[in-house]
Amino acid sequence: MTKRLRRYIDKIKPSFSEGGKFAWLHSTFEAFETFLFTPNTVTTRGCHIRDAVDMKRSMITVVIALMPALLFGMWNIGFQRAAASGIQADFWTCFAFGLVRMLPLIAVSYIVGLSIEFAFAQVRKHEVNEGFLVTGLIIPMIVPVTTPLWQLALAVAFAVVIGKEVFGGTGMNFLNPALVARAFLFFAYPTHMSGDKVWIAHDWWGTDAIAGATPLGEMMAGSTTPSASLTDLFVGTVAGSTCETSAIAILIGALILLGSGIASWRTMTAVFIGGGLMAVTFNLIGANSYMRLPFYYHYLMGGFMFGAVFMATDPVTSAQTNIGKWVYGLLVGMFAVLLRVVNPAYPEGMMLSILLMNCFAPLIDHCVVAVNISRRKKRWKEARQ
Repeated sequence: MTKRLRRYIDKIKPSFSEGGKFAWLHSTFEAFETFLFTPNTVTTRGCHIRDAVDMKRSMITVVIALMPALLFGMWNIGFQRAAASGIQADFWTCFAFGLVRMLPLIAVSYIVGLSIEFAFAQVRKHEVNEGFLVTGLIIPMIVPVTTPLWQLALAVAFAVVIGKEVFGGTGMNFLNPALVARAFLFFAYPTHMSGDKVWIAHDWWGTDAIAGATPLGEMMAGSTTPSASLTDLFVGTVAGSTCETSAIAILIGALILLGSGIASWRTMTAVFIGGGLMAVTFNLIGANSYMRLPFYYHYLMGGFMFGAVFMATDPVTSAQTNIGKWVYGLLVGMFAVLLRVVNPAYPEGMMLSILLMNCFAPLIDHCVVAVNISRRKKRWKEARQ
């Protein structure tokens, strides 16, 4: 079957090459060909590094790492609906409900995003990059399950055009596109992104919703600690964005990313250290119940862990130098907890924290490189004397 498909693609390829009938669709054809098969062309000039990992393999690895959180999120959507409605539902009923609710979100994200990416590639006569393979999946994973599809479509379009393509496409953007989409929804449609009635779908068609406070929402309302136990928070059987609630599922994804070398352990570790330090600092102040909350609760509530593993470690928008990764990660974690505790308007501080540090990542790297150059010049002068 594979050989037959390869022969068919080779047969029609001249029609999409320069001078062919459909040459104007070359970028689109090449995108599908390289998605199905390893490219059969190589460069002939310049310096090269031989490596078995290319962009496609890297993106697919991230998608695989997202699968535990995605699958658990699908089940949890159904579980939260059953628990809030007071009905008994088995595992497969909960999973089927979540699957039905998630698939339209994922489909809209990919259809809208890829359509725009293909259009830009055709106009620019560039290759279609695989970056949106990950972004298109993360966006529906970090929004409430009740998000209207038309709002999601607008957010995806905004993220791809304003957050990515205007800067040159994959690898040129300085803001995380998935978080740009989330921020667009948060500020454009706040009533659909906050409150207790946006986290739990009420029926199979999503025409209604019922209240289900998230742990962050409870803390903002003045609770001493979340009503959910630490076990529930760690497992993820709480209300929240579709796939951000399970620490276990996210940690499995973290192991995949770290084991494959896709994500930086420095950045990931620094985010947790930064968040813990800020939480402990608030513990010392202890002005209110939120400030007295133990640091490990911050790791398990909201999107802190998902952001630390999958978005703060984005190799395009985070710091590139080793020291810069520590500084960047520490600041991401610290600002995330700071925004949660101090500013009631933004109960989920991780989103704004990462976007803020995306803006400063180039400056952090610039300072690190400048210091290194200064030290080398100093050593060189000392050696000359």
